[in-house]
This record gives sequence, structure tokens and C-alpha cells, in this order.
Amino acid sequence: MLNPLKNLLTQFFMPDNGQSTFDEAHGLQLATAVLLVEVMRSDAAVTAAERAATVTALRHKFALSDDELARLLAQAEHTAKSANDYFRFTSAMNDQFTQAQKIQVVEYMWQVAYADGHLDANENHLISKVAGLLHVSHGDYIAAKLYAKEAAQLGKTNPV
Repeated sequence: MLNPLKNLLTQFFMPDNGQSTFDEAHGLQLATAVLLVEVMRSDAAVTAAERAATVTALRHKFALSDDELARLLAQAEHTAKSANDYFRFTSAMNDQFTQAQKIQVVEYMWQVAYADGHLDANENHLISKVAGLLHVSHGDYIAAKLYAKEAAQLGKTNPV
């Protein structure tokens, strides 16, 4: 009779390491996806180009299948609508990502911002704020911006 209660308490206080690793990985994926979705939502309209840039960044960062990407993006869009700050997303990244990975997230954000061919002031402000929360130096922030801007220009002049 006490075994079910003991099992419940054990699961609560000492979760399975495999499950917590999965939850942690999914949490980082969701945090990254939410920040990219927030860039899409920060200007007047979400364009197909911004959505494609978001999917490309998530696919590159996490190597997910199309179904996993679709579910992650839907969950990120839902989560972004109810989020009132970015700290819970950036703090997970600060705990788990290397500095290079955090800079890469900022670069992905810039790629989404430049995807529609127009950099909105709200996008610029959002990325600046997130870069600060991720402890990305101003130099790395600018380098990521320039790299994404150059990549966006190359994409327009040399269609593949």
C-alpha cells in the first residue's frame, strides 16, 4: 500500500536522469524556438521568409525531423503568446549553452529579422535585449548582426 506513494515521491524528488536530460534538451529547444518566434512577431507581419528562416535555424541547431520541427514551432508560438519576459528562456541557455552557442542564437535571431528584407526597430530592440540577457558582448552582437545581414544580401543576389 505504501509502495505507490513511495514511487511517486521518488519520481518527484529524484527524477530519472534520462527523462530529466530529455526535458532539459526539449526546454533548450523550446527556449530557442520561442526567441526566434518573438523576432517573427515583433514586426508588423509574420512573413513566409521569416518562418522559413526560423525553421532553417532550428533544423540546423537541433537536427530535428520535419514533424518534430512542426510540433516545436507550434509549441513555441503558443508559449510566446503567453510569455511576459525572456528571462526564463535566456537563463536556461545561460546555464546550458556555451558562449559560442549563445552567440549563434543571436545570429539566428538576426537571420530571422533580415529574412523579410527589412529590419524593424522592434526586432533590433528585441535582439539587443536578448543578447544582453545572454551575456553576449557588444562586439559579438555586432559581428552576428553583420554576418546575418551579409548572408541575407547574398541570398537575394544569388538565388540558389
